[in-house]
Amino acid sequence: MVNILSETGVVHPKFYGLQFCALAVYHSSFVDEEGITKACGCPLLPLKSHIKGPAPVSEQDKVDIVDEAISFFRANVFFRNFNIQSSADKLLIYLTFYINVALKRLEGCRTLAVGTKAIINLGLENVPVPGEAGFPFGGLFSLPQSQEEAEIFRNYLKQIREETSGRLLSCAYRPNGTPNKWWLAFAKRKFMNTIVPQ
Repeated sequence: MVNILSETGVVHPKFYGLQFCALAVYHSSFVDEEGITKACGCPLLPLKSHIKGPAPVSEQDKVDIVDEAISFFRANVFFRNFNIQSSADKLLIYLTFYINVALKRLEGCRTLAVGTKAIINLGLENVPVPGEAGFPFGGLFSLPQSQEEAEIFRNYLKQIREETSGRLLSCAYRPNGTPNKWWLAFAKRKFMNTIVPQ
């Protein structure tokens, strides 16, 4: 098997033309938007969550967008471009970036307890929406047409970020509370060339 990665784990330049043949971006399966509320051009998809927020509740045995984002993260984070096939892909992109941010915060946290504290602190930070400073993908989402739409989207993002954080901790740390290097190593990646805030 040909090794297309350099010693740093990045696709070697001479294989740049190959990476899109050998590797494919994973897209969201949530393409049916019938009956789904939207805010800022993004579907407010159901979540398997008891966290308070505007998301409809999904059945516990079903895959939700958070499951997809975590499952696809270690493949999708390598890509600099993402061909959007549905509006749910916008949410997948946002969550991939958020997971990148969360892993960066967990980098150096040597126990689950310390990592949990770092994630809680991340959850206390302001969550910007399109049109506000700090929102990472301004051109990807529509600007809110009212303050009500802005707050609905902000509260949805807060809810989905908190839900993602909780599930990510069980990936980033082993059952004995020690770091899982196969996840935390991805803190060094930069999804779609977007700078991860410290």
